[in-house]
Amino acid sequence: MNMKKYDDILIGSGPAAYKMSNLLAQTDRRVLVIEGFEYGGTCPNYGCEPKIFLEGATRTVLQSQQLLGRGISQPAKLDWEALMQTKLERFDPWPGETRDIIKKNHDVEDGYASFIDNQTVSVNGHQYQADHIIIATGQTPNILDIPGKEYLHTSYDLLSLKELPQRITIIGAGFVGLELATLVAAAGAEVTIVVHSDRVLREFTKTEDEALVNAMQQRGIKFSFNTDTQKVSQGKDGLLVTTDHGEIQTDYVLDATGRHPNIEKLALENTDIEYDRHGINVDGHLMTTVDGVYAIGDVVNRKQPKLTPVAEFEGQYLFDYLTGKTDQDIVYPTIGQAAFTFPEVARAGVNPDDVVNDSNYQIKKVSLKYGSLYAGQNDQISTLTLVFKDQQLVGASEIGDYAADDINNFLPIIGLKINGKEYRQKVMAIYPTLGDKVAGLLP
Repeated sequence: MNMKKYDDILIGSGPAAYKMSNLLAQTDRRVLVIEGFEYGGTCPNYGCEPKIFLEGATRTVLQSQQLLGRGISQPAKLDWEALMQTKLERFDPWPGETRDIIKKNHDVEDGYASFIDNQTVSVNGHQYQADHIIIATGQTPNILDIPGKEYLHTSYDLLSLKELPQRITIIGAGFVGLELATLVAAAGAEVTIVVHSDRVLREFTKTEDEALVNAMQQRGIKFSFNTDTQKVSQGKDGLLVTTDHGEIQTDYVLDATGRHPNIEKLALENTDIEYDRHGINVDGHLMTTVDGVYAIGDVVNRKQPKLTPVAEFEGQYLFDYLTGKTDQDIVYPTIGQAAFTFPEVARAGVNPDDVVNDSNYQIKKVSLKYGSLYAGQNDQISTLTLVFKDQQLVGASEIGDYAADDINNFLPIIGLKINGKEYRQKVMAIYPTLGDKVAGLLP
Protein backbone atom coordinates (compact mmCIF):
# COMPACT_ATOMS: atom_id res chain seq x y z
CA MET A 1 0.00 0.00 0.00
CA ASN A 2 1.30 3.45 -0.92
CA MET A 3 2.07 5.69 2.03
CA LYS A 4 1.34 9.39 1.54
CA LYS A 5 3.25 11.81 3.74
CA TYR A 6 2.43 15.33 4.90
CA ASP A 7 3.98 17.98 7.09
CA ASP A 8 0.87 18.08 9.27
CA ILE A 9 -2.23 15.92 9.65
CA LEU A 10 -5.24 17.37 11.47
CA ILE A 11 -7.72 14.78 12.74
CA GLY A 12 -10.92 16.77 13.16
CA SER A 13 -12.10 20.14 11.91
CA GLY A 14 -13.74 21.76 14.95
CA PRO A 15 -12.71 25.14 16.42
CA ALA A 16 -9.19 24.07 17.46
CA ALA A 17 -8.38 22.34 14.17
CA TYR A 18 -10.15 24.97 12.05
CA LYS A 19 -8.12 27.72 13.71
CA MET A 20 -4.91 25.84 13.06
CA SER A 21 -5.98 24.96 9.53
CA ASN A 22 -6.46 28.63 8.68
CA LEU A 23 -3.07 29.51 10.13
CA LEU A 24 -1.33 26.69 8.26
CA ALA A 25 -2.94 27.95 5.05
CA GLN A 26 -0.63 30.96 5.32
CA THR A 27 2.42 28.69 5.02
CA ASP A 28 3.76 26.34 2.35
CA ARG A 29 3.28 23.26 4.54
CA ARG A 30 1.49 20.23 3.12
CA VAL A 31 -1.56 19.56 5.28
CA LEU A 32 -4.22 16.85 5.38
CA VAL A 33 -7.48 17.41 7.29
CA ILE A 34 -9.48 14.28 8.17
CA GLU A 35 -13.11 14.60 9.28
CA GLY A 36 -15.63 11.81 9.82
CA PHE A 37 -18.41 13.96 11.32
CA GLU A 38 -19.64 17.44 10.38
CA TYR A 39 -16.96 19.85 9.16
CA GLY A 40 -16.62 22.58 11.74
CA GLY A 41 -17.32 20.27 14.67
CA THR A 42 -19.96 20.53 17.37
CA CYS A 43 -19.83 24.26 18.15
CA PRO A 44 -21.03 25.73 14.84
CA ASN A 45 -23.34 22.84 13.98
CA TYR A 46 -24.94 21.59 17.20
CA GLY A 47 -23.44 23.65 20.01
CA CYS A 48 -22.65 27.22 20.94
CA GLU A 49 -23.49 28.88 17.61
CA PRO A 50 -27.04 27.53 17.07
CA LYS A 51 -27.64 27.70 20.81
CA ILE A 52 -26.90 31.43 21.00
CA PHE A 53 -28.88 31.96 17.78
CA LEU A 54 -31.95 30.35 19.37
CA GLU A 55 -31.31 32.20 22.62
CA GLY A 56 -32.20 35.47 20.91
CA ALA A 57 -35.85 34.50 20.45
CA THR A 58 -35.92 32.73 23.81
CA ARG A 59 -34.69 35.81 25.67
CA THR A 60 -37.26 38.03 23.93
CA VAL A 61 -40.10 35.75 25.00
CA LEU A 62 -38.94 35.46 28.61
CA GLN A 63 -38.18 39.15 29.01
CA SER A 64 -41.60 40.05 27.62
CA GLN A 65 -43.14 37.76 30.26
CA GLN A 66 -40.99 39.43 32.91
CA LEU A 67 -42.28 42.86 31.83
CA LEU A 68 -45.95 41.90 31.72
CA GLY A 69 -47.91 44.70 33.40
CA ARG A 70 -44.87 46.99 33.32
CA GLY A 71 -45.41 48.38 29.84
CA ILE A 72 -45.91 45.04 28.08
CA SER A 73 -49.57 44.03 27.79
CA GLN A 74 -49.12 40.94 25.63
CA PRO A 75 -46.02 38.74 26.06
CA ALA A 76 -44.29 37.32 23.01
CA LYS A 77 -44.92 33.70 22.00
CA LEU A 78 -42.24 31.44 20.58
CA ASP A 79 -43.14 29.68 17.32
CA TRP A 80 -40.96 26.55 17.47
CA GLU A 81 -41.53 25.45 13.89
CA ALA A 82 -40.65 28.89 12.47
CA LEU A 83 -37.69 29.27 14.82
CA MET A 84 -36.22 25.91 13.82
CA GLN A 85 -36.74 26.69 10.16
CA THR A 86 -34.72 29.90 10.47
CA LYS A 87 -32.08 27.97 12.40
CA LEU A 88 -31.85 25.28 9.70
CA GLU A 89 -31.60 27.87 6.94
CA ARG A 90 -28.67 29.51 8.69
CA PHE A 91 -26.72 26.50 9.90
CA ASP A 92 -27.40 23.63 7.49
CA PRO A 93 -24.97 25.01 4.86
CA TRP A 94 -22.13 25.49 7.36
CA PRO A 95 -20.48 22.03 7.21
CA GLY A 96 -20.24 22.13 3.42
CA GLU A 97 -19.01 25.71 3.44
CA THR A 98 -16.40 24.87 6.08
CA ARG A 99 -15.18 21.89 4.05
CA ASP A 100 -14.88 24.07 0.94
CA ILE A 101 -12.82 26.67 2.83
CA ILE A 102 -10.43 24.02 4.14
CA LYS A 103 -10.16 22.32 0.75
CA LYS A 104 -9.02 25.55 -0.92
CA ASN A 105 -5.69 25.23 0.88
CA HIS A 106 -5.36 21.66 2.15
CA ASP A 107 -6.14 18.07 1.21
CA VAL A 108 -9.24 16.66 2.88
CA GLU A 109 -10.33 13.10 3.57
CA ASP A 110 -13.93 12.38 4.59
CA GLY A 111 -13.92 9.56 7.10
CA TYR A 112 -12.79 8.49 10.55
CA ALA A 113 -9.06 8.21 11.19
CA SER A 114 -7.58 5.35 13.18
CA PHE A 115 -4.00 4.79 14.25
CA ILE A 116 -2.12 1.79 12.90
CA ASP A 117 0.95 2.62 14.96
CA ASN A 118 2.54 5.67 16.59
CA GLN A 119 3.30 7.38 13.28
CA THR A 120 0.61 6.12 10.90
CA VAL A 121 -3.10 6.78 10.53
CA SER A 122 -5.55 5.04 8.24
CA VAL A 123 -8.79 6.32 6.75
CA ASN A 124 -10.91 4.80 3.98
CA GLY A 125 -8.19 2.22 3.35
CA HIS A 126 -5.52 4.90 2.81
CA GLN A 127 -2.50 5.26 5.07
CA TYR A 128 -0.85 8.53 5.98
CA GLN A 129 2.14 9.77 7.95
CA ALA A 130 3.27 13.27 8.89
CA ASP A 131 5.91 15.16 10.82
CA HIS A 132 3.10 16.23 13.14
CA ILE A 133 -0.20 14.48 13.74
CA ILE A 134 -2.69 16.66 15.62
CA ILE A 135 -5.69 15.02 17.28
CA ALA A 136 -8.60 17.48 17.51
CA THR A 137 -11.65 15.22 17.65
CA GLY A 138 -13.38 17.05 20.52
CA GLN A 139 -16.03 15.48 22.70
CA THR A 140 -19.29 13.67 22.04
CA PRO A 141 -22.49 13.44 24.15
CA ASN A 142 -22.88 10.68 26.71
CA ILE A 143 -25.64 8.12 26.41
CA LEU A 144 -26.59 6.44 29.68
CA ASP A 145 -26.12 2.68 29.57
CA ILE A 146 -29.55 1.80 30.93
CA PRO A 147 -32.48 -0.30 29.70
CA GLY A 148 -34.32 1.69 27.07
CA LYS A 149 -31.30 3.77 26.08
CA GLU A 150 -32.58 3.64 22.50
CA TYR A 151 -35.20 6.20 23.60
CA LEU A 152 -32.55 8.68 24.76
CA HIS A 153 -31.73 11.69 22.59
CA THR A 154 -28.74 14.02 22.57
CA SER A 155 -28.54 17.78 22.19
CA TYR A 156 -27.76 17.15 18.51
CA ASP A 157 -31.19 15.57 18.12
CA LEU A 158 -33.11 18.18 20.07
CA LEU A 159 -31.58 21.08 18.15
CA SER A 160 -32.86 19.48 14.94
CA LEU A 161 -36.47 18.89 16.07
CA LYS A 162 -39.00 20.34 13.64
CA GLU A 163 -41.90 19.73 16.02
CA LEU A 164 -41.73 20.32 19.77
CA PRO A 165 -42.87 17.47 22.05
CA GLN A 166 -45.39 18.47 24.71
CA ARG A 167 -43.50 16.84 27.60
CA ILE A 168 -39.71 16.72 27.76
CA THR A 169 -37.61 15.06 30.44
CA ILE A 170 -33.99 16.14 30.67
CA ILE A 171 -31.48 13.93 32.48
CA GLY A 172 -28.66 16.12 33.75
CA ALA A 173 -28.37 19.71 34.96
CA GLY A 174 -25.11 20.96 33.48
CA PHE A 175 -24.72 23.71 30.89
CA VAL A 176 -26.42 21.79 28.08
CA GLY A 177 -29.32 20.51 30.16
CA LEU A 178 -30.21 23.86 31.72
CA GLU A 179 -29.75 25.89 28.54
CA LEU A 180 -31.94 23.56 26.50
CA ALA A 181 -34.50 23.37 29.31
CA THR A 182 -34.72 27.17 29.15
CA LEU A 183 -35.26 27.01 25.38
CA VAL A 184 -37.92 24.31 25.18
CA ALA A 185 -39.83 25.56 28.24
CA ALA A 186 -40.01 29.04 26.69
CA ALA A 187 -41.48 27.37 23.60
CA GLY A 188 -44.23 25.82 25.70
CA ALA A 189 -42.98 22.35 26.59
CA GLU A 190 -43.56 20.87 30.04
CA VAL A 191 -40.05 20.24 31.33
CA THR A 192 -38.78 17.97 34.09
CA ILE A 193 -35.05 17.91 34.93
CA VAL A 194 -33.64 14.82 36.65
CA VAL A 195 -30.54 15.72 38.66
CA HIS A 196 -28.20 13.02 39.98
CA SER A 197 -26.81 15.23 42.80
CA ASP A 198 -28.15 17.93 45.12
CA ARG A 199 -27.35 20.93 42.92
CA VAL A 200 -26.77 22.20 39.40
CA LEU A 201 -23.76 23.92 37.74
CA ARG A 202 -20.97 23.52 40.29
CA GLU A 203 -18.76 25.88 38.29
CA PHE A 204 -20.70 28.75 39.88
CA THR A 205 -21.55 29.68 43.45
CA LYS A 206 -24.13 27.73 45.38
CA THR A 207 -26.15 30.90 45.96
CA GLU A 208 -26.27 31.62 42.22
CA ASP A 209 -27.23 28.01 41.48
CA GLU A 210 -30.11 28.15 43.96
CA ALA A 211 -31.35 31.46 42.56
CA LEU A 212 -31.25 30.06 39.02
CA VAL A 213 -33.18 26.93 39.99
CA ASN A 214 -35.76 29.04 41.81
CA ALA A 215 -36.24 31.29 38.76
CA MET A 216 -36.67 28.27 36.48
CA GLN A 217 -39.12 26.64 38.90
CA GLN A 218 -41.21 29.82 38.95
CA ARG A 219 -41.58 29.42 35.18
CA GLY A 220 -42.93 25.88 35.67
CA ILE A 221 -39.76 23.82 35.12
CA LYS A 222 -39.64 20.89 37.52
CA PHE A 223 -36.49 19.55 39.21
CA SER A 224 -35.97 16.15 40.79
CA PHE A 225 -32.73 16.27 42.82
CA ASN A 226 -30.67 13.35 44.15
CA THR A 227 -32.40 11.15 41.60
CA ASP A 228 -30.95 8.35 39.49
CA THR A 229 -32.53 7.33 36.18
CA GLN A 230 -32.92 3.56 36.03
CA LYS A 231 -34.67 2.88 32.72
CA VAL A 232 -36.83 4.31 29.94
CA SER A 233 -39.71 2.37 28.44
CA GLN A 234 -42.65 2.80 26.11
CA GLY A 235 -45.86 3.37 28.04
CA LYS A 236 -49.53 3.72 27.15
CA ASP A 237 -49.24 7.50 27.09
CA GLY A 238 -45.80 8.15 25.62
CA LEU A 239 -42.56 7.24 27.35
CA LEU A 240 -42.02 6.28 30.96
CA VAL A 241 -38.83 7.31 32.77
CA THR A 242 -38.26 5.14 35.83
CA THR A 243 -36.09 6.60 38.60
CA ASP A 244 -35.28 5.60 42.16
CA HIS A 245 -37.85 8.23 43.22
CA GLY A 246 -40.71 7.14 41.01
CA GLU A 247 -41.86 7.38 37.40
CA ILE A 248 -42.13 10.32 34.98
CA GLN A 249 -44.55 10.34 32.06
CA THR A 250 -42.99 12.08 29.08
CA ASP A 251 -42.87 12.32 25.29
CA TYR A 252 -39.15 12.92 24.80
CA VAL A 253 -36.03 12.20 26.84
CA LEU A 254 -32.87 14.26 26.47
CA ASP A 255 -29.67 12.75 27.84
CA ALA A 256 -27.65 15.73 29.05
CA THR A 257 -25.44 13.79 31.46
CA GLY A 258 -22.26 15.22 30.00
CA ARG A 259 -19.76 14.61 27.25
CA HIS A 260 -16.74 12.38 26.85
CA PRO A 261 -13.58 12.50 24.70
CA ASN A 262 -14.31 11.50 21.12
CA ILE A 263 -11.57 8.88 20.85
CA GLU A 264 -13.35 5.56 20.33
CA LYS A 265 -12.61 5.36 16.61
CA LEU A 266 -8.95 6.45 16.89
CA ALA A 267 -7.66 2.99 17.89
CA LEU A 268 -5.29 4.56 20.40
CA GLU A 269 -4.63 1.07 21.74
CA ASN A 270 -2.33 0.66 18.74
CA THR A 271 -0.15 3.49 20.04
CA ASP A 272 1.68 4.60 23.17
CA ILE A 273 -0.66 7.59 23.60
CA GLU A 274 -1.89 7.84 27.18
CA TYR A 275 -5.45 8.92 27.95
CA ASP A 276 -8.28 8.50 30.45
CA ARG A 277 -11.97 9.34 30.66
CA HIS A 278 -11.13 13.05 30.79
CA GLY A 279 -9.17 13.04 27.54
CA ILE A 280 -5.71 12.65 26.03
CA ASN A 281 -2.76 13.49 28.25
CA VAL A 282 -0.45 16.21 26.92
CA ASP A 283 2.60 18.12 28.11
CA GLY A 284 3.16 21.88 28.19
CA HIS A 285 3.59 21.90 24.41
CA LEU A 286 0.34 19.95 23.88
CA MET A 287 2.34 16.91 22.78
CA THR A 288 0.99 13.50 23.76
CA THR A 289 3.12 10.72 25.18
CA VAL A 290 4.19 9.96 21.59
CA ASP A 291 6.74 12.26 19.94
CA GLY A 292 5.25 14.17 17.04
CA VAL A 293 1.64 13.50 18.00
CA TYR A 294 -0.27 16.39 19.59
CA ALA A 295 -3.78 17.00 20.88
CA ILE A 296 -5.76 20.24 21.00
CA GLY A 297 -9.30 21.25 21.90
CA ASP A 298 -11.88 19.46 24.00
CA VAL A 299 -10.25 16.05 23.51
CA VAL A 300 -7.40 17.18 25.78
CA ASN A 301 -7.27 16.18 29.45
CA ARG A 302 -6.87 19.56 31.18
CA LYS A 303 -8.27 21.54 34.10
CA GLN A 304 -9.27 24.53 31.99
CA PRO A 305 -12.94 24.56 30.89
CA LYS A 306 -13.69 22.92 27.58
CA LEU A 307 -14.85 25.93 25.62
CA THR A 308 -14.52 27.08 22.02
CA PRO A 309 -12.19 30.04 22.82
CA VAL A 310 -9.90 27.72 24.79
CA ALA A 311 -9.76 25.30 21.85
CA GLU A 312 -8.95 28.12 19.43
CA PHE A 313 -6.28 29.41 21.82
CA GLU A 314 -4.64 25.98 21.76
CA GLY A 315 -4.80 25.93 17.96
CA GLN A 316 -3.00 29.28 17.84
CA TYR A 317 -0.42 28.18 20.41
CA LEU A 318 0.39 24.90 18.68
CA PHE A 319 0.78 26.65 15.33
CA ASP A 320 3.20 29.10 16.93
CA TYR A 321 5.11 26.27 18.60
CA LEU A 322 5.40 24.07 15.51
CA THR A 323 6.46 26.99 13.33
CA GLY A 324 9.17 28.13 15.76
CA LYS A 325 7.45 31.28 17.00
CA THR A 326 7.63 30.10 20.61
CA ASP A 327 9.35 27.41 22.64
CA GLN A 328 7.56 28.22 25.90
CA ASP A 329 4.92 26.04 27.54
CA ILE A 330 1.34 27.08 26.91
CA VAL A 331 -0.01 29.58 29.45
CA TYR A 332 -3.76 30.02 29.47
CA PRO A 333 -5.31 33.48 29.91
CA THR A 334 -8.11 34.42 32.29
CA ILE A 335 -11.11 32.49 31.02
CA GLY A 336 -14.71 33.58 31.34
CA GLN A 337 -17.58 31.13 31.20
CA ALA A 338 -21.35 31.43 31.26
CA ALA A 339 -24.54 29.43 31.15
CA PHE A 340 -26.99 31.05 28.74
CA THR A 341 -30.02 30.24 30.83
CA PHE A 342 -32.55 32.85 31.98
CA PRO A 343 -31.29 34.42 34.10
CA GLU A 344 -27.72 33.84 32.98
CA VAL A 345 -24.88 32.90 35.32
CA ALA A 346 -21.30 33.86 34.50
CA ARG A 347 -17.93 34.01 36.17
CA ALA A 348 -14.19 34.52 35.71
CA GLY A 349 -11.19 34.04 37.96
CA VAL A 350 -11.50 32.92 41.57
CA ASN A 351 -14.82 31.38 42.56
CA PRO A 352 -16.10 33.16 45.70
CA ASP A 353 -17.19 29.87 47.27
CA ASP A 354 -13.60 28.59 47.14
CA VAL A 355 -12.22 31.44 49.30
CA VAL A 356 -15.17 32.41 51.49
CA ASN A 357 -13.27 31.30 54.62
CA ASP A 358 -9.83 32.54 53.51
CA SER A 359 -8.86 35.83 55.20
CA ASN A 360 -6.47 36.63 52.34
CA TYR A 361 -9.48 37.36 50.14
CA GLN A 362 -12.21 39.96 50.42
CA ILE A 363 -15.64 39.33 48.88
CA LYS A 364 -17.99 42.13 47.83
CA LYS A 365 -21.57 41.37 46.85
CA VAL A 366 -23.57 44.00 44.96
CA SER A 367 -27.29 43.91 44.10
CA LEU A 368 -27.78 45.44 40.66
CA LYS A 369 -31.58 45.57 40.63
CA TYR A 370 -31.69 49.20 41.77
CA GLY A 371 -29.95 50.52 38.66
CA SER A 372 -32.27 52.01 36.05
CA LEU A 373 -31.07 49.59 33.35
CA TYR A 374 -31.95 46.53 35.43
CA ALA A 375 -35.11 48.05 36.94
CA GLY A 376 -36.34 48.87 33.44
CA GLN A 377 -36.03 45.18 32.54
CA ASN A 378 -37.62 44.16 35.86
CA ASP A 379 -34.48 42.17 36.50
CA GLN A 380 -34.90 41.68 40.24
CA ILE A 381 -32.36 38.91 40.58
CA SER A 382 -29.15 40.43 39.24
CA THR A 383 -26.37 40.13 41.81
CA LEU A 384 -22.68 40.70 41.23
CA THR A 385 -19.99 39.15 43.44
CA LEU A 386 -16.40 40.38 43.31
CA VAL A 387 -13.32 38.76 44.89
CA PHE A 388 -10.25 40.84 45.82
CA LYS A 389 -6.80 39.93 47.06
CA ASP A 390 -4.36 42.64 48.13
CA GLN A 391 -6.64 45.30 46.62
CA GLN A 392 -6.56 43.52 43.25
CA LEU A 393 -9.65 42.06 41.58
CA VAL A 394 -9.08 38.32 41.12
CA GLY A 395 -12.59 36.98 40.58
CA ALA A 396 -16.07 38.01 39.48
CA SER A 397 -19.37 36.17 39.20
CA GLU A 398 -22.95 37.18 38.52
CA ILE A 399 -26.47 35.95 38.09
CA GLY A 400 -28.74 38.16 36.01
CA ASP A 401 -30.39 38.69 32.66
CA TYR A 402 -27.13 39.87 31.07
CA ALA A 403 -24.56 38.26 33.35
CA ALA A 404 -22.29 37.14 30.49
CA ASP A 405 -21.95 40.66 29.09
CA ASP A 406 -21.55 42.10 32.58
CA ILE A 407 -18.73 39.74 33.55
CA ASN A 408 -16.89 40.59 30.34
CA ASN A 409 -16.38 44.05 31.85
CA PHE A 410 -14.18 42.50 34.52
CA LEU A 411 -12.14 40.01 32.47
CA PRO A 412 -9.48 42.54 31.32
CA ILE A 413 -9.14 43.86 34.87
CA ILE A 414 -8.49 40.37 36.23
CA GLY A 415 -6.33 39.16 33.35
CA LEU A 416 -4.21 42.30 32.99
CA LYS A 417 -4.07 42.90 36.76
CA ILE A 418 -5.30 46.47 36.46
CA ASN A 419 -5.86 48.22 39.78
CA GLY A 420 -8.61 50.68 40.56
CA LYS A 421 -6.44 53.78 40.17
CA GLU A 422 -5.18 52.70 36.74
CA TYR A 423 -8.70 51.89 35.59
CA ARG A 424 -10.16 55.22 36.70
CA GLN A 425 -7.35 57.13 34.99
CA LYS A 426 -7.65 55.34 31.64
CA VAL A 427 -11.25 54.16 31.23
CA MET A 428 -14.54 56.02 31.13
CA ALA A 429 -17.30 53.55 30.30
CA ILE A 430 -20.64 54.17 28.62
CA TYR A 431 -23.32 55.46 30.98
CA PRO A 432 -25.69 54.12 32.29
CA THR A 433 -24.44 50.54 32.02
CA LEU A 434 -22.70 48.25 34.46
CA GLY A 435 -19.42 49.31 32.83
CA ASP A 436 -19.93 52.78 34.24
CA LYS A 437 -20.14 51.33 37.76
CA VAL A 438 -16.90 49.34 37.50
CA ALA A 439 -14.69 52.25 38.46
CA GLY A 440 -16.54 52.71 41.73
CA LEU A 441 -16.44 49.01 42.57
CA LEU A 442 -12.65 48.79 42.45
CA PRO A 443 -10.60 49.79 45.51
